[in-house]
Amino acid sequence: MSVASLRTVLAGLLLALLATPATAEPLSREQLDTWLKNYGAAWEARSADQAVTLFSADATYQDVPFDAPHVGHEGIHTYWAGVTKDQRNVKFGYQVIAVSGSTGVAHWTAEFDVEPTQAHLSLNGVFVLEFGADGKCRSLREWWHLKAADAGAKAE
Repeated sequence: MSVASLRTVLAGLLLALLATPATAEPLSREQLDTWLKNYGAAWEARSADQAVTLFSADATYQDVPFDAPHVGHEGIHTYWAGVTKDQRNVKFGYQVIAVSGSTGVAHWTAEFDVEPTQAHLSLNGVFVLEFGADGKCRSLREWWHLKAADAGAKAE
């Protein structure tokens, strides 16, 4: 590619970037903290109805990196209702790691008992969250690990 062609391509890209309107206000650590508190409250209540209000209507929720994401309120609601159905005594915790533009990254933990076996599970994971201008999450990607404890033996 000639220098003139490269300049033309770069100029076109720059113009395209400048012409693209911003899709979201920058996310603050406080906004991410509030969103995570609400997410935790929804999980601890095992409420798919409460959880879905945190997401935009066209949001994607990628709980496993190699599977297709759950899409929109209906997909997220169906996923949440299914995975929380047998969970009891849910405890959720988190720590904000970073915020950049409209993206937030957080470390999270969860513990719960599973009915009817009473197995105790501990999860440890990371969220990468992208937010729209309305403060709703439009993309959730998570990576997590599972630790099972014997029934009656609570993990620390």
